[in-house]
Amino acid sequence: MTRILAIAGSPSHPSRTYGILEYAAKLLEKEGLHIDIISVRDLPAEDLVFGKYDSPALEQPKALLAQADGVIIATPIYKAAYTGVLKAFLDLLPQKSLTGKVVLPLATGGTIAHLLAIEYALKPILGELGARHILATVYAVDKQIQKQPDDSVLLDEELEQRLKDVLQEFVKAVKFSAIESPQLAHAN
Repeated sequence: MTRILAIAGSPSHPSRTYGILEYAAKLLEKEGLHIDIISVRDLPAEDLVFGKYDSPALEQPKALLAQADGVIIATPIYKAAYTGVLKAFLDLLPQKSLTGKVVLPLATGGTIAHLLAIEYALKPILGELGARHILATVYAVDKQIQKQPDDSVLLDEELEQRLKDVLQEFVKAVKFSAIESPQLAHAN
């Protein structure tokens, strides 16, 4: 079974970023993929702040990452960078833990001006963690996402289409990667 780990990097919940991640997960489940979602905000703050690599709270996220064929990382952009809580989590992952995995960054922000933050801030750390197959980012401006009373989101038509398109590419890439090099994908 093809496994996907979705990592929510928002420090708040509910959030537009988490809503897009849940929306993407539902679409991927319809494609027959198994999705696990972790929210870094739920990890012990002390473990993240003090860099406790051996924290028992990190065992499950690290195991899910090791088993994953693909990874979706969703983050809001604040002050032209991804969130500090996401950075703290990524810093605690094993070296090269994204090797052999297809990675899809999703980001939200208040303005289109922060679109390039993913390119110059997030993608370098993903590369340092071993990611070599990083798909095009879906960046959404807050006004494209309407929160619903049940904490789900309603996406505007253009954003919804971009997300569906990149998720189709993600599914193909993950399935191809799993066929091409199954031992590499799980060698972490």
